Amino acid sequence: MTHFADLLEGYARFRATGWEGQRERWEQLAEGQSPKVMIIACSDSRVEPAQIFDTHPGEVFVVRNVGALVPPFETTPGRHGVSSALEFAVQILRVEEIVVLGHGMCGGCHAALHRTMAGAEPGHGGFIADWISMLDDASAAVRARHADLHSPAARRDMEFAAVRVSLANLRTFPCIEQKEAKGRLRLRGALFAVSDGILHLLDEQTDRFSRFDWKA
Repeated sequence: MTHFADLLEGYARFRATGWEGQRERWEQLAEGQSPKVMIIACSDSRVEPAQIFDTHPGEVFVVRNVGALVPPFETTPGRHGVSSALEFAVQILRVEEIVVLGHGMCGGCHAALHRTMAGAEPGHGGFIADWISMLDDASAAVRARHADLHSPAARRDMEFAAVRVSLANLRTFPCIEQKEAKGRLRLRGALFAVSDGILHLLDEQTDRFSRFDWKA
């Protein structure tokens, strides 16, 4: 079990090795950032994009939330965390690719799939229920396709569906739609399976996910 004291020990190791070993890079990063890829991932502690893709500081712009979800574009007053991050990445940093990274055993997807079966909404403040409600249509379709909602197939189907929902919602943002149409921005869907470490990539032409052959 990791506590804050363990994190401080980790920082000491980083300061002695990671920071010193890449001091020139950190000095460059102090002048600004220019990542080409934005990753939208889940807050799940088991899914760390920098570790999965073996990246260095400054290489990817990451936003994490429950379920790796992107809400549709809207201009109503409010605190739009994901939308503001998208605006910054696309308009200011001018990233060239956005990757929606779902993952296996996702608690948010599980809650979305079973929310109509539960006696009470997940969470006590209603925040989770409100957030995952953007998966309502997708979860209804998944439930219609599977007799056993507790099966691995149903769960994976829901996890794939969540990635598709976020990709569709990304395209409701005018700045993203315009840049993608001009070939200046590319959207990608992926899913990391925690249990076996396999990365699945979405082919939007066929609407199918396939295992990435990392040995090729």
